[in-house]
Amino acid sequence: MKLHTYFRSSAAFRVRIALNLKGLAYEAAFVHLPKGAHRQPDYGALNPQALLPTLEDAGHLLTQSLAIIEYLEETRPQPALLPKDAPGRARVRSLSLLVACEIHPLNNLRVLQHLKRELGQNEDQVNAWYRHWIADGLARLEGQLARTPGTGRYCHGDAPTIADCCLVPQIFNAQRYQCDTTPYPGAMRVFAECMKLDAFERAQPARQPDAE
Repeated sequence: MKLHTYFRSSAAFRVRIALNLKGLAYEAAFVHLPKGAHRQPDYGALNPQALLPTLEDAGHLLTQSLAIIEYLEETRPQPALLPKDAPGRARVRSLSLLVACEIHPLNNLRVLQHLKRELGQNEDQVNAWYRHWIADGLARLEGQLARTPGTGRYCHGDAPTIADCCLVPQIFNAQRYQCDTTPYPGAMRVFAECMKLDAFERAQPARQPDAE
């Protein structure tokens, strides 16, 4: 199993967590996003989307972090990262998609580069954009954790799920951009619980061999 990854890619971070939670060994292949390695022909031949991560497993090429994690869940079901009940699975997927589809796309590298290069925004303006969408998204996540049944020690129940795989990288991004996370005590409590686990700690950016 080979994971094409970059230490600061939050999508790759999600998959690293899931692989660790399931105890799956993998070879890391590093793709330097700021240097444009994902746009090179050799990587494009592997992943036409030119995005991270890509997982190679038994001759299969898998892309998009949540699809990869669901694949791992189906092919290596233990320990489970989705609840057994249908409402619980739907809630976990909803929390995961809130991060992966509502927060992350507005703040990923290509959007930030477009703001700078094409729209002429300076560093302060780009950071203000980033913090705005982090605040908007985490406020909605906080509401979900506080007002919908199912929150436990983690985002859902007392075992890590795909939702936690998505939450933790997003909090790392918020902290990197010095976002104020005090308005989100529920999310930060779950984050703290996750970071007590080796699977999350080993997956964090600073622990990766390609960390700068």
